[in-house]
Amino acid sequence: MAVTIGVPGESFPGERRVALTPRAAEALGKLGASVVVERSAGAGAGFPDDQYVARGARVCERAEVFQQADIVVQVRALGVNPEAGRADLSLLRPGQLVIGFGEPLTAVREVADLARAGVSFFAMELMPRITRAQSMDALSSMATISGYRAVLLGAETLPKIFPMLMTAAGTITAARVLVLGAGVAGLQAIATARRLGAVVSAYDVRSAVKEQVESLGAKFVVLDLDTGSSEGKGGYAKAMDEEFYRRQRALLTEVLREQDVVITTAAVPGKKAPILVTAEMASAMASGSVIVDIAAERGGNCELTRPGETVVHQGISILGPLNLPSTAPYHASQMYGSNVAAFLKLMVKNGELTMNREDEIIRETLVTHGGEVVNARVNELLGTAAAMPAGERR
Repeated sequence: MAVTIGVPGESFPGERRVALTPRAAEALGKLGASVVVERSAGAGAGFPDDQYVARGARVCERAEVFQQADIVVQVRALGVNPEAGRADLSLLRPGQLVIGFGEPLTAVREVADLARAGVSFFAMELMPRITRAQSMDALSSMATISGYRAVLLGAETLPKIFPMLMTAAGTITAARVLVLGAGVAGLQAIATARRLGAVVSAYDVRSAVKEQVESLGAKFVVLDLDTGSSEGKGGYAKAMDEEFYRRQRALLTEVLREQDVVITTAAVPGKKAPILVTAEMASAMASGSVIVDIAAERGGNCELTRPGETVVHQGISILGPLNLPSTAPYHASQMYGSNVAAFLKLMVKNGELTMNREDEIIRETLVTHGGEVVNARVNELLGTAAAMPAGERR
């Protein structure tokens, strides 16, 4: 019997993305899988039910999706939807697969709940950064959207325009934009700000990204710091000690004085975002300047950031946007759906589910299985040396 993939609508407040688009559902159908989608699940992203039906999927009610699905795919699984997502726990059954974002490195209680439910949970955040998994890297996909949208927010809030203009009324100088963190979000922010005509500079503790920054037409800011151990596993920035951040903040203050817009993107997986911009540093910026803190969901890179709010401090606007990918739900869903479909192709062969736990991609993303937490990274954070039944963990 063909494996059934279920797509429930997202229940997190304000979430407009959908885990599979009609085209992604069709691609999975070609693998022999059956796809069922909750009624109106894609409407918020611009994908009406009739498009799913035209691509071979079936549309039904939420309870039926969970009942029929062997594999449930979501954007926000329980770990990143801890309140509304809890209502779905009773709909899950042992042996079912759940795929989605789930904050497994921090949402300890939710991971334990999924283990108790007996499901095999795959966290898209844990996708290894290897060449074979590039098409499945949902974090990078969503970071691309975030970097783009952050620049637009900054441009809209700034009481200036970005490009230099030669007009009959005189010359308008270009806005100056600084991007802190040159990961995927940061690089997209650099590219977007450059397209809008700003003079862009960027800083990252990883000196290895200097070439990427300069290839986009931005200036790479060099600070007198020892950054030799700043890159961790998979190319992510690594958390540094407080003395490093203190020195970094002192040197960055002088750079901030010259900026109109600062976009902060620094995040360390499983940890609170490092404070890069203190209140004192923000005060060095000119009145009317803007800080857009993409890391707001992890506490923020700016000391003044309030997640989901805009704070005005001495004339400087500090924006703490949440869930930026959901503000461009059509393309965010398109990218995420492609990532999920590529991942599922590892496990769906000729309509049947085959889960090879020796495969690095499957091993690294699998968090719970058979009633236990089985992921090495998650167990390490839980303080366990080996997998332990979730019922024994408090």
